[in-house]
Amino acid sequence: MNSFPIQSAPALPIRYLLVTWLFVLSAVAYLDRTNISIAGIQISKEFAIDNSQLGWVFSAFLIGYAAFQVPAGLLVHRFGTRLVLTFAVLWWGLFSVLTALVPPRLSDSVIILVLVRFALGAGEATMYPATSQFVERWFPRRERGKANGIIFGGVGVGSGLTPPIVSAIVVHYGWRASFWFSAAVGVVAGTIWYLIARDTPEQHPLVRDPELDLILKDREPSADSTPSNGQLRSGNRAVPWVRIFTSKEVLALTLSYFCFGYVAWVFFGWFYIYLAQARGLNLKTSALYSTLPFVGMTIGCLSGGVASDWMAQRFNLRLGRCLLPASSMTLTALLLVLGSRAEQAQTAGMVLALGAGMLYVSAGSFWAVSANFAGEYAGLTSGIMNMGAQIGGACTTSLTPVIAAHFGWQMSFFVAALFATLGAIAWLIVDPKRSLLAPDIQLDAGLQPL
Repeated sequence: MNSFPIQSAPALPIRYLLVTWLFVLSAVAYLDRTNISIAGIQISKEFAIDNSQLGWVFSAFLIGYAAFQVPAGLLVHRFGTRLVLTFAVLWWGLFSVLTALVPPRLSDSVIILVLVRFALGAGEATMYPATSQFVERWFPRRERGKANGIIFGGVGVGSGLTPPIVSAIVVHYGWRASFWFSAAVGVVAGTIWYLIARDTPEQHPLVRDPELDLILKDREPSADSTPSNGQLRSGNRAVPWVRIFTSKEVLALTLSYFCFGYVAWVFFGWFYIYLAQARGLNLKTSALYSTLPFVGMTIGCLSGGVASDWMAQRFNLRLGRCLLPASSMTLTALLLVLGSRAEQAQTAGMVLALGAGMLYVSAGSFWAVSANFAGEYAGLTSGIMNMGAQIGGACTTSLTPVIAAHFGWQMSFFVAALFATLGAIAWLIVDPKRSLLAPDIQLDAGLQPL
């Protein structure tokens, strides 16, 4: 059924209208996953659990998220971004509601909460493999840093809006109401995505010939997986599992993204509680300062994506796609050390927020390189890479309170700085011109100097 009765195309290219809505879905995804860190203090009281047990609940989401990255990539490759992502958003809403319905008086209530969060993580696993496949199909290579920067800008917006919104809801209506709110927002956003999206530009009724020609002339061929009508299907070729898992690019990107995820989840999972418990800020002030890292993430994603594309075109691919993220992660490590050592809570909050922003300068490069490298298997390969990040995040959510309890919160940030440095070094191994399906061909078409 055609959802577009008006056949006049808007001035903004369709690919940018759709990637803007993926920005919205990305924000919703992080609203769903970070609301529990804001409600965590109230949940701890109601369920009579300490920070270590709360860390298990946080980790359950990430374990589910990591475990289903590869199946998510296969689903996206088989059924396409539109259908899989619509189903996923509805799944998020269901398990957000179920989080709110877990009764604290049951003897196994914490275990049930862990299982619900695991299932929510499994559903959210489709988000970024799906967006990676979308970018590979809809964007020429020269624009993929910017496109991924827009998508991951939603991470900062969703996470940044979560503290004030969820805090207000918790204060006035209780923590459970915040999960009902998250579910309602997700259902609306997912429905709109289904109505406006298509898996490929060839399928979309509003894509005009100039835009389609621009996309197709700079898109990797995928004869087996994209028939003439643009419909994604699984194809006749076997998935090149050995080539994927023995590629130094995949291994290095996965290692670096593990480190990225470890650092990022210090902010997603524990920053609000760190400000309240270690820095002594009250609920209102903690909510205010805990938004700063996510403002930094949004700015970092958008500016990093644009900078990556510009540097790749103006200078060379390695500078834009590899040295930029390596530099940003190195600066992140420095800022984590400096911020954690600051005496004033306000100074610490701002410096650490700057560190979060610098970390996310690298975000678009991870996904742009994986899309360029993997072609039609972008969703699968990026899912493997993203699995690394979620395992890193799961380690953070469990280890951070343990490290803080035994060695202090400052040491928790020192460990995160160490991982940021390791992630920067891993980028130096990546060759951004390599191709998964044609390893002897250098991918530089469409990225000539301006």
